[in-house]
Amino acid sequence: MRIHVTSVFVDDQVKALRFYTDVLGFVKKHDIPLGGEARWLTVVSPEAPDGTELLLEPSGHPAVPPYKSALVQDGIPAASFAVDDVQAEFDRLRGLGVYFTQEPLAMGTVTTAVLDDTCGNLIQIVHKL
Repeated sequence: MRIHVTSVFVDDQVKALRFYTDVLGFVKKHDIPLGGEARWLTVVSPEAPDGTELLLEPSGHPAVPPYKSALVQDGIPAASFAVDDVQAEFDRLRGLGVYFTQEPLAMGTVTTAVLDDTCGNLIQIVHKL
């Protein structure tokens, strides 16, 4: 068994697609209209185009806004993405205007940083030593 699709709830799919592709560097995999403004919208790593898809899922369900708000308020990331060098990725993203709630922090065998995805989520970047 392996993970095929995972998701983050986003406030605005158009804005999220721009952030996750133009800023974070993912590539669009699927964009299927679901009626209204909702879409089945996924992105993948360019390093693994047939790998795990990240669904940029609309935050329309009534339970989602309080859930997302609680996670952000408590500083809990909605997702974690592996990078080769947290400091280099932090510097690159900071240069693009990305806001970080946690600068790179070495914790034993991992280094992490946490960013705001502009769509209501905190996202962790991590590198294991």
